[in-house]
Amino acid sequence: MSNNRGRHRRARTLSAATAAAVVAGSGGVYLATASDGADAAPAGQVVSTTAALERAFAEARPGTTIQLRGGTYRPAKSLKSQADGTAARRITVTAHGNEKATIDGSALPRDQWLVAIGGDYWTLSNLTFRNSPAHGVVVTSSVGGVFKNITTHGNGNSGFTLRGDGTDDNLIENLDSYDNYDAKNHGQNADGLAVKFGSGSNNRVVGARLYNNADDGLDLWQWASPVRIERSWAYGNGVNRWKDPAFEGNGNGFKLGGGGASAAHVVTGNAAWDNTLHGFTENSNGGALRLHRNTAFRNGADGYFFLSSPSRLSRNLALDNAKAGAKLGHRTVSAANVWNATATGGPQSAVRVRSTDPTTAQGPRKADGSLPSTVFLTTGTPAVGAAMN
Repeated sequence: MSNNRGRHRRARTLSAATAAAVVAGSGGVYLATASDGADAAPAGQVVSTTAALERAFAEARPGTTIQLRGGTYRPAKSLKSQADGTAARRITVTAHGNEKATIDGSALPRDQWLVAIGGDYWTLSNLTFRNSPAHGVVVTSSVGGVFKNITTHGNGNSGFTLRGDGTDDNLIENLDSYDNYDAKNHGQNADGLAVKFGSGSNNRVVGARLYNNADDGLDLWQWASPVRIERSWAYGNGVNRWKDPAFEGNGNGFKLGGGGASAAHVVTGNAAWDNTLHGFTENSNGGALRLHRNTAFRNGADGYFFLSSPSRLSRNLALDNAKAGAKLGHRTVSAANVWNATATGGPQSAVRVRSTDPTTAQGPRKADGSLPSTVFLTTGTPAVGAAMN
């Protein structure tokens, strides 16, 4: 659990049931709070302006639900909160029904993050966060967060970031994060998803697509605890789409460490393709990482780059990467991967994929937000590589 509990004010005990109704009105925001408590808003309060969204966010407390009607919201200041929800009374920000709600940061002052959450038990779902002059969504030292079916794109730094010590039990599921670019650093820092500068247990990334970002798809720089990464795809990162003459983006698909931290991340069922550098790299992480049934295709350097760690790689697929399929150090354990010898003594060069056309994988998600169905990079066998579904 988090070791930063003292940073939050004490949660109030609110006994009344949370209201649950939404009125029509384009761009409206519904703030549901308990109807008791000295400073609680009246039950069923309905507001309809971006300024009201800012207030609702700032005044959130256990049990608050903020539903956004379809439309675009342009806050004039960062949406910030240090409030804690609880496991039973979460703080939820979501779209109303199947409506499409976008929070746009183009009106923010320079260097302000679009969303900054420092509390526990938050849920963000079914929302788009775009065009921040700096970071898109930043969650710091938070416990029990659920961040599901959200999109972050076009931000001036990383699209989504987890950071800080005491960051425990967070789930990032079905995130699309793309086209993030930090102009002032020439693309050096803008990742699709960053889990950086901290530690915490039981954090998971599931079903993400991290693509066309200036720097890396996923970056675990200076993160000191294991993260589990499942069924996620990173592609097209590190390409200078912004015509920056001093461009410095790295372009790894999955950057699994760096900065002196050592952590045994678990990376299973993922795919990296068309990134300008490595598909998967330890990036000097000295921990015993575990990579199982991943796929690296057509990356600009190595499929897998693990030179210094005692990591274990098993049943991974590498195909058509510009340099080696896998560049491994003497401490790395490698077994039953496509580059290893088979039982009959030959390389597994006979492994073929059904399709090398990524169109379906890069298309719309399913109605529930999960990854699209595709045969791209599938082998038709459970023996090696990502299942891609």
